[in-house]
Amino acid sequence: MNIIEVKNLSKKFKIKEKEKGIKGSLKSIIKPKYKTINAVNNINFTVEKGEILAFIGPNGAGKSTTIKMLTGILYPTSGQIEVNGIDPSKERKKLSYKIGTVFGQKEQLWMHLTPYDNFKFFGAIYDIPNKEIETRIEELKNTFELKEFINTPVRNLSLGQRIRCEIVASLIHKPEILFLDEPTIGLDPVVKENIRKLIKKMNKELGTTIFLTSHDIGDIEKLCKRVIIVNKGKIIMDDTMNNLKYHYLNKKIIEVKLKEKVNLQGEDGILVLKDKGNNLKVEIDSKKKGVADVIKLLDTDKIIDINISNMPLEDIITSIYKEAKI
Repeated sequence: MNIIEVKNLSKKFKIKEKEKGIKGSLKSIIKPKYKTINAVNNINFTVEKGEILAFIGPNGAGKSTTIKMLTGILYPTSGQIEVNGIDPSKERKKLSYKIGTVFGQKEQLWMHLTPYDNFKFFGAIYDIPNKEIETRIEELKNTFELKEFINTPVRNLSLGQRIRCEIVASLIHKPEILFLDEPTIGLDPVVKENIRKLIKKMNKELGTTIFLTSHDIGDIEKLCKRVIIVNKGKIIMDDTMNNLKYHYLNKKIIEVKLKEKVNLQGEDGILVLKDKGNNLKVEIDSKKKGVADVIKLLDTDKIIDINISNMPLEDIITSIYKEAKI
């Protein structure tokens, strides 16, 4: 069963063109010129109930514009949207009772209040009876492990604790869909992993559909079974995470500082990106050469420091975009 359906969706913006020089500035005030930007360009997709979907792309790809249309903040220029059977542009208030939103860089909690008081406030906004709010807070407090700081003012919480509370605030009214925009941004690796576990737990136990945007490959790899990639307003890939992993996430970047120089030029599955003094940076194709194999070639006794990372998401998207030839 599809909980989100998008058909031929487009959004155009008219923006003023800037002209250089004083004369140009005067002319642009008296007789401004406009150009049309296709922020979202005729896209189609569906999301199944209970799915965790990654909706990703570089900055300016059309992700935020799409989310704003799905949540009723923006009206489409053309096309159709149904979110849980509701047209967001016509029944935004009705839709607000069915969805929740968490933006990693934007706060929705009142900083001077405790998480508990915030949850009570949000419950009242959604017209939830007081007894039901208390029961809901107790459930979510246990699920998201908030007991230690639920009565501490939000301004005194760590970023990881605040994000947990932001998610809980968005779940008070039992939404069927949760839109998560960069939920782990700025968090350290341990806290990121905790947030991911909580998101998976929420999806499994509460059946919440998750619509996720993130620049963090780890979020996408560990949470999602399906990925939609957008660029320049168009969908360039809609595929399973397994296929994306096999075709595009098989490359790793290894940066290492050595006691003495090691030559890896010409090794199958290894591309040397930087070789300066005792510092080495290589890209490995894990289908041909495993990380453990590379470490053996480097010789563990010679390694002073090492960092292993995924290919940057932007590089993966650029590669896919070039292949799509849009």
